[in-house]
Amino acid sequence: MLIGNVGKDPVVRYYDRDQAVASFPLATTERGYTLQNGTQVPDRTDWHNIVLSRGLAKIVEKYVHKGDKLYIEGRLHYRTYSDQKGIRHNVTEVYADNMELLTPKPTANNNTTEVADKTSSVGAPTF
Repeated sequence: MLIGNVGKDPVVRYYDRDQAVASFPLATTERGYTLQNGTQVPDRTDWHNIVLSRGLAKIVEKYVHKGDKLYIEGRLHYRTYSDQKGIRHNVTEVYADNMELLTPKPTANNNTTEVADKTSSVGAPTF
């Protein structure tokens, strides 16, 4: 489970029979703190590669943008590839099974917001 902010607009790719896969980076931050001896420990931000497929990918395409706050549930997936120079790279991705939109969305009234409804892997969001 991760809660973080989208680092850049999702990239959505379509393949066989209108199936979609979306990917984007998600930043999670562990807040800094002060130790008992007065030492300051700074904030630490980690970046995660998120991958969503099928219905979730289509929801992401419509409603998720850079800076949005998301809740993600999923499983880790590891893969390797070699670049053009033959250098081998290891990649860790989170294959999302569930997602919730946490960023408030603007309503018809310009100055008010409401929290976006829960989105799951089965259905579309209710707005």
